[in-house]
Parts: sequence; C-alpha cells; structure tokens
Amino acid sequence: MKITKVDTHVLGTEWRNLTFVQVHTDEGITGLGEVRMVNHTDALLGCLEEAVPRHVIGRDPFEIERLVQAMTLHDYARPSEVTMSAAAVVETACWDIMGKALGQPVHRLLGGAVRDRVKAYANGWYTVERTPEEFHQAALKVVARGYRALKLDPFGPGSLELDRAETQRSVALVAAVREAVGADTEIMIEMHGRFSPQTAIRISELLEPYEPAWIEEPVPPANSKGLARVASRVNVPVAAGERIHEREGFRELFETDAVDIVQPDISHFGGILETRKLAATAETYGVLIAPHNVGGPVSTAAALHLAACTPNFKVQEHFNDFADPYVLEAAPGLPPVDADGFFAIPTAPGLGVELDLEVFTRHPRQRVHFDLFAEGWEKRDGTGAA
Repeated sequence: MKITKVDTHVLGTEWRNLTFVQVHTDEGITGLGEVRMVNHTDALLGCLEEAVPRHVIGRDPFEIERLVQAMTLHDYARPSEVTMSAAAVVETACWDIMGKALGQPVHRLLGGAVRDRVKAYANGWYTVERTPEEFHQAALKVVARGYRALKLDPFGPGSLELDRAETQRSVALVAAVREAVGADTEIMIEMHGRFSPQTAIRISELLEPYEPAWIEEPVPPANSKGLARVASRVNVPVAAGERIHEREGFRELFETDAVDIVQPDISHFGGILETRKLAATAETYGVLIAPHNVGGPVSTAAALHLAACTPNFKVQEHFNDFADPYVLEAAPGLPPVDADGFFAIPTAPGLGVELDLEVFTRHPRQRVHFDLFAEGWEKRDGTGAA
C-alpha cells in the first residue's frame, strides 16, 4: 500500500479554524487527521504543501516511525509547532488507514483497551459575562448535560500580575461554579501561562478552598524552573504541556517534579505514537496524562483511542458540546458524552469517523485572530480556547 494524495480542508468558526486532511492510498483506503492551529493556518498549509511531495507521497502508511522521522529529523531544523502539527495530521491519518485495512479500531493496534470508557471534561461552556451569576448558570447547564468535570479560565486579560480587584473577581467566579456543580464534580482552573511564579502561588492558595482538580499552565511555558517552583509551593495538582511539541521538552519537567499531569496535544505533538511514547515516560515518573484537545471530531477520536490504551490517562478535554457543536457534523461517528460524563470506547475500524465535505461548504474558513491578552477577549468569544 502506498500514499497517493493528501487533501486539506479548513472548517471555520468564529474564533478558530480547524484543518482536516484526507490521506489517500492506491488501495482506495482514506485516512483522516485534524489540527487546530492558533493563528497559523497558512503556515500549516504551507508546511504541508512542501512536506507532502517530499516526504509523504509514495510512502507506506504502515511505516509510521519512518514517516515522522522524515517530516521532522530529516528536515534538519528543530521541529516547531507547525512542523509537528503537519507531521501529526498525516501520522494520525495513517493510523486511521491501518485500522481500516486491518479491520481494527486504532486502540487495538496500540496495545488494546485498559478501560471500558473515557471520562470527559467540558470546555468552551462559559461564553457569558464574567459575573458569578452568569458563570453559576452556565455551570448548571454543564452538569445537566452529564459532565462531572469542567474547566474554566476565570481570569481577565493581563500577564505576570493580577491586581486585587481582578483577583477577587476571579476567585468569586470559581466560588460560583463550585456552588453550582457541587462537591462531586471536578473543576480545572486554566491560567493560560499568564502569571509570575509568585502570583500563581498566591492565586492557588486563594483557590484551595474550592478544591481544584488542577491548576493549568500557571506560568509561561518556557519557564520550567518557575513551574517547578509553583509545584513545590502549592497544595493543588499542576498540569502543563499543551505548548510543548517534542518529547524532549518534558524531560526537565519530569526530572524536577514540576507537573502532576502532562497535557500534550496529539495534533501538535507529532501524532498518536509520539504522544503514546510520552505517556509511557510519564508513567515511569508517576505522572498522569490528560491530552489537550481544542479540535473537532477527528482530533477527539484520536484522543479517545489513546485514552483507551493508556494506563496513566486521567480525563479527556472536549469542546464541541458547548462551543460550535456543528463542528461535530464535519466527521460523523464520534460517540457522544453520555449521561454520566463519559465517552464510550470507539469500536469501528480505524478512528471510527468519516468526513462530510458538505459541512465545510456551509462553514468556510474564517479570518479570525485569537488574542488571549487583548482587552475584552472574554467578551468577544468567552471560550478560554487554548
């Protein structure tokens, strides 16, 4: 079997674009990949335009290791987010092809399931005004939908510091959400890499009474020593890693006990196998994995297959029950989150989803720019997207 063609399709929303690829083979089997590139869709498409004829066409889709090496190591430059995302969408599509060719779901090719279902947490649900009343009502809708875990970014724009008034406002939002969801629902606190270590420590101490399941990216992603400092000082689990794109980038975090949960994004990390390797390393350090996922149905399907076969998996992020639910129509077949807040393990061959190109016609690419640190960002889209 050989790869003969790679097609790209971009689906638009008000705050993000999702790039899907179809990898075609000479035996008529087609595989799917997907990635959400923050503000860099053109860069991704340009990378694929160069890399596909050079490294992908004519290759055996079963030779995953050789493919990823060709798209990363053999291009010499240190792989960037764009490069690793280009490799990931093609790599994921190759797993889809292999599963279809062998009549098996992807997770069975990765070692088989170690759990019967996958716990989900909701994101994208708080597209409301930043008031305790609005957040309370929005959180009630999340638990009514079945979720028993949800994430929010309660903070306004800014970086490094947070003034007293904004700190009190942010803590009040978390308090309102905890009151709405009760004691048995997990609340994850997204910090989006905003803060200095000392600010992150101070805010975490204020949030402790509301028992966060984790604080996420408390300091900028390049500040690994600062992350370790935060982890050593707070009584809340620390999660990070969505903006690290190579396994080597996690080495210092493991060695300094800087994280309790790692959050690689499969679609930015070279694909399913690269992420599975990271998960195995994390397991040796007693660290859990909760893959970052701001994508649509193909990205979510890939994450579910990884979750199914990964012993140290914790919980899976999901946006599209609350943010742009039509995105799910782009690739039907993804199991829904059930009334208990869990995904079923996919059982169809490959990833278990198939592209519906008519949806892309209805929702073309948008010229959007997501700026987390601009004044009023939360009122424009409210998603806490990344």
